[in-house]
Amino acid sequence: MVGLAVLFVAAPIFVFSQQNLTTNVSQKDEQAAAREYFIREYVIGPRDLLEIKVFELPEFDQTVRVSENGTITLPLIGNVEVWGLTKEKLEKKLASLLDKYVKNAQVSVFIKEYQSSRVAIIGAVEKPGMYELVGRQTLLQMISQAGGFKETAANEIYVLRESEDGNTASIAIDLEDLLLNGNQKLNIPIQPNDVINVPVDKQIIIYVFGEVRNPGALQVKRSQKITLLKAIAQAGGLTENASKRGITIKRKDQNGKEINIKVNLNDIIKGKTKDIPLKEGDVVIVKESIF
Repeated sequence: MVGLAVLFVAAPIFVFSQQNLTTNVSQKDEQAAAREYFIREYVIGPRDLLEIKVFELPEFDQTVRVSENGTITLPLIGNVEVWGLTKEKLEKKLASLLDKYVKNAQVSVFIKEYQSSRVAIIGAVEKPGMYELVGRQTLLQMISQAGGFKETAANEIYVLRESEDGNTASIAIDLEDLLLNGNQKLNIPIQPNDVINVPVDKQIIIYVFGEVRNPGALQVKRSQKITLLKAIAQAGGLTENASKRGITIKRKDQNGKEINIKVNLNDIIKGKTKDIPLKEGDVVIVKESIF
């Protein structure tokens, strides 16, 4: 399926460069943060299964299911209304109710099963937060509930989905393919407990000077993966005096040393050479033809 990739977080990842290593670590951190957000902001509802522990009162430890009216029954304190509370708020409420038995009780709540149909939408959307999943909803319908994408949204977004074995799958969605090309296969149905993560894209600057119609700095999204041909096009294209053989890309390596990459644009246009991806801070210089 074009544009759609499923990566299992629990699976081993093999990397072969420092850049790929950084990308994989960053993506894994984002996925962990997204799952933590869902757990932290999830609102408890009927049929959720809660594991409750009190450090000072081991006999209080219980695994209970929330009733249809949103309550649980616990030793010492009886019925407790939990519907509408987050994990943290319930911990504080139980600690307060136990105050006459134990001062400053250390209560922990772990949600073992999520039964309420909620979805977390985080990142570069207008109204990030938790949303009720009513009926069948697609990715774009849920994004619409969150006010749509911000201009800073990255081109690739992720739907994090927990499987029955506890592993988390990260489904990558190419927004350009979905929105511009109309690939509806990427407008996937959303399931309860999904986390829709819309990363904030970084703006990078590429410089194009010399024989182009609009020389200067180009500000582009990193996820657009700008190439030499795209940069020249965005700079208005070549002038009549430009030399397609006289193009240089100035780039600094990891040690800060400047390197010069000589390019024959004719070879790229004819398909003899692959187009060259540009990096942040690259300077493209198009020389004047001597003929």
